[in-house]
Amino acid sequence: MRRARRGLSWVAVAFLFATLCQPSPQAQGKRPLAVDDLYNVRDVRDPQRSPDGKWVAYTVTRAIRDTDKNDTDVWMVSWDGREHVQLTASPDSESRPRWSPDGKYISFTAARGESTFAQVWLLSRAGGEAVKLTDVAGGIADYAWSPDGRQIALTVNEPDPKSPPPPAASKDPAKPAKPVVVDRYLFKSDSGGYLRGERTHLSLCDVAARTSSILTTGSFDETAPAWSPDSKRLAFIRRHGEGDVDKLPSSDLFVVDARAGAAPARVTTSGVVDSGRVSWSPDGRWIAFQLGEELKHYAYEQSKIAIVPAAGGSASVLTKDLDRSANSASWTSDGASVVFTVVDDRSQYVARVPVTGGRIDRLWMGRGVVNSSSAGPDPGLAVLASTDTMLPEVHALENGRLRKLTTHNDDWLRERLLGTTEEFTSTSRDGTEVHGLIVKPPTFTANRRYPALLRIHGGPNSQDEHSFNFERELFAANGYVVVAVNYRGSTGRGTVFQKAIAADWGNKEVIDLLGAMDHVEKRGFVDPDRIGIGGWSYGGILTNYTIATDRRFKAATSGAGSSNQISMYGTDQYVQQYEHELGPPWKSPDLWVKVSYPFFHADRIKTPTLFLGGEKDFNVPLLGSEQMYQALRSLGVATELVIYPDQRHNITVPSYRADRLQRYLAWYEKYLRASDTTEVRR
Repeated sequence: MRRARRGLSWVAVAFLFATLCQPSPQAQGKRPLAVDDLYNVRDVRDPQRSPDGKWVAYTVTRAIRDTDKNDTDVWMVSWDGREHVQLTASPDSESRPRWSPDGKYISFTAARGESTFAQVWLLSRAGGEAVKLTDVAGGIADYAWSPDGRQIALTVNEPDPKSPPPPAASKDPAKPAKPVVVDRYLFKSDSGGYLRGERTHLSLCDVAARTSSILTTGSFDETAPAWSPDSKRLAFIRRHGEGDVDKLPSSDLFVVDARAGAAPARVTTSGVVDSGRVSWSPDGRWIAFQLGEELKHYAYEQSKIAIVPAAGGSASVLTKDLDRSANSASWTSDGASVVFTVVDDRSQYVARVPVTGGRIDRLWMGRGVVNSSSAGPDPGLAVLASTDTMLPEVHALENGRLRKLTTHNDDWLRERLLGTTEEFTSTSRDGTEVHGLIVKPPTFTANRRYPALLRIHGGPNSQDEHSFNFERELFAANGYVVVAVNYRGSTGRGTVFQKAIAADWGNKEVIDLLGAMDHVEKRGFVDPDRIGIGGWSYGGILTNYTIATDRRFKAATSGAGSSNQISMYGTDQYVQQYEHELGPPWKSPDLWVKVSYPFFHADRIKTPTLFLGGEKDFNVPLLGSEQMYQALRSLGVATELVIYPDQRHNITVPSYRADRLQRYLAWYEKYLRASDTTEVRR
């Protein structure tokens, strides 16, 4: 990393901050968060309660410094929280743990040995090595056990039969990789690369025989398989209709008999994009699903929970009066209610609603994020819970209370000084009320002015919430006041707030961001001459919009962003959104130019800006950052471009993640002089 021309290195900044700001007595022996702490983080996910309710299986992911890779293992914890067992410990990542209905086995997916793609493996709780259950050419994307334990429904990634995926590039220059030939409307995916004729279909695996048979075929994609209680039928989601399948405007719920050659029957006729978890009622008469939005607004989706007769008929929307996004529906054991997750203003919680309609009961009250619920034989739920100062851990949710079951991150967190997170409300210049979070340095002193960073979340269909955020805490540890704003377009504030930016990108969001910074500056603890900005994905896009609008920001970092939106058409994975929301460029050129104003008005930008991106990003292609870097370089504005080789939209290589954080700190230090945190407020 290039040494800063003025000021101290980012390491020195952290040291100076820790020595100048004397910690309180209870903080003695602790130290601020550092970049290398990302190797201490244990990412806990996917809790799955056993059929008898006595155990919870889950996954733990960690970054391995020596191999520069991420490794995921399967663990389980007893319901009383006293016993913790690591079930897998191979260098190959294992994910999606699921219990067999009799509780004797735990299955998971992994690409082990000679398997290039993930397969289903079976691990006996009586002991022994895991055995491979499937051997599917394209790998397994998802799976579900039948209630009788005899079969497993597989969501299979099937390669294009006409043009199989090219092999990995050979090191022998005499054997170059084959050309990639595409002929689809949707031909790019950040996770899949160039798309040809690949489809996702359902298969059935006979557990005893360890053989698989095809259940669905054709040009459609099927996802989210769920078994009926009698193990005779499967429900799933499919995009369907006449014409080009990639252009079809909706997806619906289907049911099919669990036997080869059976014809699927369409159950819903919503005309929108149904998605998410599918769940049968205990008596097999009803199916709960996630009702989405029409394609025009899918980028601002506020989904609702609905139920429909399994034989077909009119759907009943259970959360129609809840102006919040609801997802991950599942039935209570008595079949009287549906449990789901609600994304609410800066928090998430689990709720329950009667299937006959009526009041929605919030099962947990508090500030934090509680989701990923898994039921057992009693009313208790296994969930993931996180707060501002606690990374996600498995909890038991019983009678409105959370009981912590895992403590994978407790030891190292106990020795760290963390910032103080506060909520705030600001008013934008057009009168809109905006909510956000402020994270103050761990040893914040009220009579000093601090440099501030406006860090913008991506999405925009997302929110900054009361969950542990490594990046926010790292900036706070280095002496910054961190401001996180849920601008219009964010989730958690209702459908009108969320859809306010449709076909009007970079306008109301910027008004909200600037209004929030006006509010924070008036609080008196922020130095208005030392304010930075930055974000990733839509956060990077909004960074570009904002610095082209307001010059108060003295430093910016724009990751995986874009500004010349016209150039994104055909180069990223969002052609459906573009054509339905904005219209094709040849039909609405003025609108496309309007939403591209940071590029066409790059000469208004004076903020030193660091651009970053993944070399193989198909979500927001590197092209967007390259263009803005070139524009600022041509204009003589201080800028750099950092490209992470072989990375897609999400930077996953641990050393690259550390490098990105270090570059953020160095850039802000260079242009904001973050070491000067002792200035007394006048």
